Amino acid sequence: MQTVTTIAEVRSAVAAWHAAGARVAFVPTMGNLHAGHIHLVSEARKRADLVVASIFVNPLQFGQGEDFAAYPRTLAADQEKLTAAGCDLLFAPGEREMYPLGRDGLSFVEVPGLSDILCGAFRPGHFRGVATVVSKLFNIVRPDVALFGEKDYQQLLVIRLMVRDLDMDLEIVGVPTVREADGLAMSSRNGYLQTGERQPATELYATLQALAAQIRGGVRDYAALEAAATAHLEQAGFRPDYVSVRRAEDLGLPQMNDRRLVALAAARLGKTRLIDNLLIDLD
Repeated sequence: MQTVTTIAEVRSAVAAWHAAGARVAFVPTMGNLHAGHIHLVSEARKRADLVVASIFVNPLQFGQGEDFAAYPRTLAADQEKLTAAGCDLLFAPGEREMYPLGRDGLSFVEVPGLSDILCGAFRPGHFRGVATVVSKLFNIVRPDVALFGEKDYQQLLVIRLMVRDLDMDLEIVGVPTVREADGLAMSSRNGYLQTGERQPATELYATLQALAAQIRGGVRDYAALEAAATAHLEQAGFRPDYVSVRRAEDLGLPQMNDRRLVALAAARLGKTRLIDNLLIDLD
């Protein structure tokens, strides 16, 4: 695997691949890679001839008081994992390469509405930062297909809507969440969990599973289900931001005849903010 740090280098490499008729897949990450990221690379290999990954801890998507400075940077270990997974090219730019004029006065990409609910309501500006950096990365790498994990379900929908609205010529693929054996969704932030928090953390997914089972059993009072799930998480030691049942295609509020739903939750356990979701197909 080759590692490059400049826009010119990655553009040159991908342009040569395209000129040779190759299909290129892209997996953008913030590093500190785990098995979920590596699964994305494996899925990318099935969909393309060559795979590019990126590692960039994007300051634009961190809010005031969030963990930008403390976010783990593990480039050497990440390079080993990507090489073993068969990644062909790693783009690992610094902040000056991505934002050469600094963050002030920077042009932004924003997906209104969808970016303002759920996690967007609790992390103002987060999805604007995500949309901006992802659009820049798409313009830099120019892939044919890009893969994102479904754990960040709202992010996946924001990116899909951005690509559609801006007529970007690439395919977006969502890949099911990779979980630990006990159900905990794999996340770089799981490393923040303190001693005694790891086992209770599994209650987030268990709570969504119980909520989904009730919906599949015919319960349609979504507000009551959300309230009960929130109370259960509080009893388990979480501080929930939200538990919500939404339409899977657009995160709109579900109607009685909607058949594809998603249950989403975000909650803090100690100092760690965990998110998860569960798709519910009533067909």
